[in-house]
Amino acid sequence: MSIAGGADKAIERGRLTGCETIQIFTRGNMQWRSRPLRAEEIAAFKKLRADTGIAPVFAHDSYLINLGATNPATLRMSIDGMIDELQRADALGLPFVVSHPGAHMGAGEDAGLRRIADSLKEVFRQTRGLPVKVALEITAGQGTNLGYRFEHLADIISRVGPERLAVCVDTCHLLAAGYDIRTPKTFAAVAKEFGRVIGWKLLAAVHLNDSKTPLGSRVDRHEHIGKGYVGKEAFRLVLNHPHFSKVPGVLETPKGDFESESPLDKANLRLLRSFLKHRR
Repeated sequence: MSIAGGADKAIERGRLTGCETIQIFTRGNMQWRSRPLRAEEIAAFKKLRADTGIAPVFAHDSYLINLGATNPATLRMSIDGMIDELQRADALGLPFVVSHPGAHMGAGEDAGLRRIADSLKEVFRQTRGLPVKVALEITAGQGTNLGYRFEHLADIISRVGPERLAVCVDTCHLLAAGYDIRTPKTFAAVAKEFGRVIGWKLLAAVHLNDSKTPLGSRVDRHEHIGKGYVGKEAFRLVLNHPHFSKVPGVLETPKGDFESESPLDKANLRLLRSFLKHRR
């Protein structure tokens, strides 16, 4: 949900759309600079969140941030940007910030994973005492982006430590990365692998997106639920899984020309909820 007009506006937009949980950007998602959050904005956000019961609310970091950057200036801006993300999330009382791990920019996967881990260590050193976690997101693996294998995330977590790290699974990214979740048998195998390599206790959220591109394409393009290569059966399996069903799930599907109360969001939510065997 957009925070245009103030962070509290995202809560109102979520309420109008019928959301139980939402994801926000606390700053411009394609900008390095960010305006400070105003005290009255923070207070209004927290009050409206309590009044609506929408919870949890969590954030996604700026798409410019690359904790695996090889350019020293870009890496410095990325580390500082992530520190700012965590401080803003803490001010709003958010539990975690979802983040694509980073891209190795030609340095190779091993070097990229080491650089991401080192960057996260510095971020956590400079935000010591904050409870906000970073939820590393499974990626499609487009370009030199890391995080398209469970092993990538497990490697970062093992280097940094799990205390302030979690994981976010994206259904579009899973399929594009080559994880087949479209049938009960293949989905069960992927879920088993996630539990073995990463562990369910680290799962924090799920992005529920269909994919415009097929299995193993390594291309990140989101589609409306049931309109892409992921398909309705996969969402039914995810939503009724004993572990995935226990964490918040959010849409990142196209909104069309609607800033708030998008009928496209409402239609996707309605379809997803129809897949639930036992509605809470």
